[in-house]
Amino acid sequence: MKKIFIYIITLTLFTFCTKKISVDTIIINAKVFTVNTNFDKAEAFAIKEGNIIDVGSSLEIQAKYSPTFINDVKGKTIIPGFIDAHCHFLGLGMQQQKVDLSGTKSFDEVVQRIVDFQKEKNVSYITGRGWDQNDWEEKEFPTKDKLDELFPNTPIAVRRIDGHALLANQAAIDLANVTIDSPEKGGFIIKKDRKLTGIFIDGPMGLISSKIPKASAKDLVQGLKDAEKICFNLGLTTVDDAGLSKQAIEIIDSLQLAGELKMRIYAMVSVSDTNIDYFTKNGIIKTDRLNVRSFKVYSDGALGSRGAAMKKSYSDKHNHFGALVTPLEDLKRYAEKIAASDFQMNTHAIGDSANYVMLKTYKEVLKDKKDRRWRIEHAQIIDKSDFNYFDNILPSVQPTHATSDMYWAEDRIGSERIKGAYAFKDLLNTYGKVALGTDFPVEKVSPFLTFYAAVARKDLNNYPENGFQMENALTREETLKGMTIWAAFSNFEENEKGSIEVGKMADFIILNKDIMTVEAEKIPFIQVEETYVGGERMK
Repeated sequence: MKKIFIYIITLTLFTFCTKKISVDTIIINAKVFTVNTNFDKAEAFAIKEGNIIDVGSSLEIQAKYSPTFINDVKGKTIIPGFIDAHCHFLGLGMQQQKVDLSGTKSFDEVVQRIVDFQKEKNVSYITGRGWDQNDWEEKEFPTKDKLDELFPNTPIAVRRIDGHALLANQAAIDLANVTIDSPEKGGFIIKKDRKLTGIFIDGPMGLISSKIPKASAKDLVQGLKDAEKICFNLGLTTVDDAGLSKQAIEIIDSLQLAGELKMRIYAMVSVSDTNIDYFTKNGIIKTDRLNVRSFKVYSDGALGSRGAAMKKSYSDKHNHFGALVTPLEDLKRYAEKIAASDFQMNTHAIGDSANYVMLKTYKEVLKDKKDRRWRIEHAQIIDKSDFNYFDNILPSVQPTHATSDMYWAEDRIGSERIKGAYAFKDLLNTYGKVALGTDFPVEKVSPFLTFYAAVARKDLNNYPENGFQMENALTREETLKGMTIWAAFSNFEENEKGSIEVGKMADFIILNKDIMTVEAEKIPFIQVEETYVGGERMK
């Protein structure tokens, strides 16, 4: 007690004798999870010109600094701003302008939503996303017949929730000049009785999508702003957009420079020889808001549409293995070209065959190159013998995929292969880090669902009661790191964000509950009260 008294007296005298340092903001009386190396807690920190300049106790920070604004959070929890390591930020924004088919429980409901959408919008070409036949009583792919009947003259192309399958009506098929004999490169066109069903999986979707009217620059701008609002409200301060065009990146850059887009974006460039040549020649683009230093590549499709490339046949479809959506020779050529630059290669790989192919390719082209942080996006199904390849390859995974797929995934791949699926802990133990994301709008945007799925391995129906393959659950500390500092590391940004430390950007969020101690079942319902990017309040 005597020591405490002396400390307070000393601090008080120091305060009176020392001129306080002017800062923009101090945060006090908080429960701060700094996510620094020691995972220390703190009570307060000071912000100047968008950066954190000091972290300590409330007493210390108030004694040292003269702020323009004091934010007394009265004991609430503060964590670094969430970083979504794999999402489709622009895609989320553009989806706000299309028919939303997520959560539909039958094809009839899909049709009704399309009808309602068209009554309101009356567009010349109907597009949308979100249906999932695995959520319906009849778990087979739908056919175009009903859409042909209701919309004989209006083309319709609506994507499955994962974006790897598409349903098109006859009007859209005719517009694209697709016939029963059209090529099926890098995927499948589903037929029945020598007739098109309207279902296109992976590569052949391009036959249809090539005729969909392109979004205007104005549409893209609005989409980006819509997505930003959604994400800030949920505590995201950096998003890794997994596949952007050169045009989209230029629009993002111009909006950020003009101060019209505040979200920090790690942009993966959609791979092509043209894009590789352009971006590697011009070099990494790095501002405080934009980081362009990687290429997004697709190796295979998705498990839900049986497009994931598997070593052995699907358990629920004899003699079907999925497929590589990008030819192997192209994958290797891309890898060689990117390896010769400073850019990352971030490859979508779902099936155990696709993961094996990409891991082997990465190893071959990188050879002895250190700290390249090349990423496997999803790393969803791994053959038990292949986990060791992740010793120098960074896994970027999305926990809610596990809780979305768990109802039917074992039916797809069987009881043995499922043991190597959604194996986040095994991946963490191999590489030492995992970058966590959502893959929105494939999954819901909320990072709290990501956190819950990683820790509890349950969905919002509290299923399964004891969690799904809990041996691969992550701890809360591991999960928070995966959504902050490890995600920053995956972007080569760990020295500027991802933790609340001196010298880092003041990107943080204030929560209404302590995410580290609250009952697990309450995690999905935690609310973000305030979101800050560079010390500026965004919510």
